[in-house]
Amino acid sequence: MQHNNSINGSFSLNDLVASNQFGTFFGVSQSVFDTVWKNLTNPDGNSVVYISMEIGADPDVFHPIKSKLTDLEKTDSKDTRLKAYMKKLFNGPGKIPCYGGGLGVLAGDTLKSFADCKIPVIAVSLLYRHGYFSQIVDSKLGQISQIVAWHPEETPGLYLLRDPDNPDQPLHIQIPFFNEHDHETIASAQVWMKMEVNHSLDFFVPELLLDFSLPDNPKAITDAAGQLYNSESSIIKATQRRMLGTGILPVLQALGITSKTLHLNEQHGVVVALQLIAEELLQTIGHSDFTQASNEQIENAAEKVSQKLVYTIHTPVKAGHDRFNKSVYAGISHKSCRHILELLANDDDSPHSYNFTTLAMRVNRTANSVSRLHRDVTHKQFPFFADKISAITNGVHHLTWISDARAELFDSFQEFKNWRNDPGVLQKAAELKDNSRFRTYLSRAWEKDSAILYEYVNNMLMEHRNQMTSTWIDPPNYYSNIIDNSNRLSPKVFTVGFARRFSTYKRADLIFDNIDTLCKIATDNNWPINFLFSGKAHPADEPGKSVIKLILDYQQELHEKSNGLIDLIFIPNYDMHIAKLMVAGVHVWLNNPKRPLEASGTSGMKAALNGVPNLSIMDGWWVEGYHEGLTGWKFGHEGPVDEADLSESPEALLYPEDSASFYNMLPGVLEEYYSPELKSHFLDKAIMNLCLNVPIFNTHRMAAEYLQKYKLKLPKTLQNRMDGFAKLYNSNA
Repeated sequence: MQHNNSINGSFSLNDLVASNQFGTFFGVSQSVFDTVWKNLTNPDGNSVVYISMEIGADPDVFHPIKSKLTDLEKTDSKDTRLKAYMKKLFNGPGKIPCYGGGLGVLAGDTLKSFADCKIPVIAVSLLYRHGYFSQIVDSKLGQISQIVAWHPEETPGLYLLRDPDNPDQPLHIQIPFFNEHDHETIASAQVWMKMEVNHSLDFFVPELLLDFSLPDNPKAITDAAGQLYNSESSIIKATQRRMLGTGILPVLQALGITSKTLHLNEQHGVVVALQLIAEELLQTIGHSDFTQASNEQIENAAEKVSQKLVYTIHTPVKAGHDRFNKSVYAGISHKSCRHILELLANDDDSPHSYNFTTLAMRVNRTANSVSRLHRDVTHKQFPFFADKISAITNGVHHLTWISDARAELFDSFQEFKNWRNDPGVLQKAAELKDNSRFRTYLSRAWEKDSAILYEYVNNMLMEHRNQMTSTWIDPPNYYSNIIDNSNRLSPKVFTVGFARRFSTYKRADLIFDNIDTLCKIATDNNWPINFLFSGKAHPADEPGKSVIKLILDYQQELHEKSNGLIDLIFIPNYDMHIAKLMVAGVHVWLNNPKRPLEASGTSGMKAALNGVPNLSIMDGWWVEGYHEGLTGWKFGHEGPVDEADLSESPEALLYPEDSASFYNMLPGVLEEYYSPELKSHFLDKAIMNLCLNVPIFNTHRMAAEYLQKYKLKLPKTLQNRMDGFAKLYNSNA
């Protein structure tokens, strides 16, 4: 893959080493490092802190430093220090498993675009020593959760910051916690930094990961620090949120970060608002017993603090909104904190709980949903705040998710010059729609990506087959029982991809609601179909895990009733690497949540960026990406939002209606793929995805829309560039 890069062939590896009082880092020059750090510590505060419970940025799917050095064939060094960097870079683990799904991957994509666009941003999250969880799938037992074993010390691009006063020691920040008697306990966190370096190696966004897994911390803290979204108890869940929220100001102060805008990517870190309110109240009443503060004083302080906060809400699903019973929260917070919460986090539906989504809605200068339809749903859920809730439709990082084969194709056409820096350039695909050379090359790139995906899938199936006699695990796929070198799955078979979190409202099993009807479509027309599914259910989500088990149980029935024409394959342990294989290698991307419960859904965007059509319910982003059928297909219920049933109860999930709609639509899709006379129409949809959807659903455009909320002062040339991205699409039009 070619990389446009500001570094020329004359540079040495020493040009990628930088240092300051917090350590030595590899990946950018000293001048670049100093410029970034100067922006973040400038007294004018002209920068942003991006706060997220999870950040997905695995280096095995996007690593510009490694890619550049590979291109230059600089993979080793005689210098002892550089040799250590090279060893970690090329042999270290490719995972930073501190993300659970779409929210974290979106955060990582957003930060990559901030780096590409050279926006002064620093991120804060937590480091989880046991990651999220590793998924084992057994055909009889379903999903089995296993603790992740990973070592941040060995992970390339991840650095443990040093204490400037004691360079041999890690930097520690101190965080006070309180029990129900208001007795204080001090917990410590050490600070890791991931450098999110841009593709030209001339800018980066620091990601600060707070690590509370220290032996001297109270057990309640280390229990909460181990695993992302640990829900063993409400106390652990609430403690995780406090660890993130209360760690933000101390780590910024320790590093000298001066940012005046804080962006909450969901409400998980909203406790930082309580700290800021406390600082305002201290100035107002002159002491720290905020139980003496009046409602008016608290509201005035909250109004001042709100001018510092930008808030993105990601879900209309009730389970996605943090509510904590007041008695639970009394065990981990000071009475002054609870006094503020009584006023700002009251929950009309649950008067015995604090609602942290309500708190985040109240204490911000601007709030946004993540699609137009989600904006309308959010207005319905939070009518009191509707005036300040706008839409900023999500995007994905095009340099991460466009496959190498597609990238090589784009590089070979002059019409797409500079597409790596400007995804809007892909609008010009319309000019190439009737270009036979382009159509041929696009087809070949797609075939190559399908072959890569199926090589992975077939090897996985064979590996599971070979493990039958050596492990206690029953292979998760029926096909492992019958595969051999003579009947490996073919990448030429029409392939439907589905991969996301297994939550009941996402209805992963919807299209198998009537297996007889589905199989008849295949057998009547001799149309083979492969369904490739992947994804995790939260370990505590028993209904979600039961859906995975249903998927496994359908496999043999589908194969036998279709006379071998339909195969359903489940790919275990979904991560960013598997996602990248799937979104480029399948022929259509399926998404069938109950409308309107999918706030956005970014997996389908990743497919669209590779030209892969979507086959989806009109929910989330697909309402904006459908373009009257030019980019894919729609099916299912399309009722108005103001009449929508937001219930997730099984009887309200519309299985019979929406599955019947899918079966009515599917034959037309298959005919377009398999019929020689209609196959050109299928490729037309791929090209129109490049033309219509790549310029919209990318995080460069999304970053430009957020920039309008941040109100940063940027150099004129950079501001002009961001204005250009903003013109690609207006989420609120």
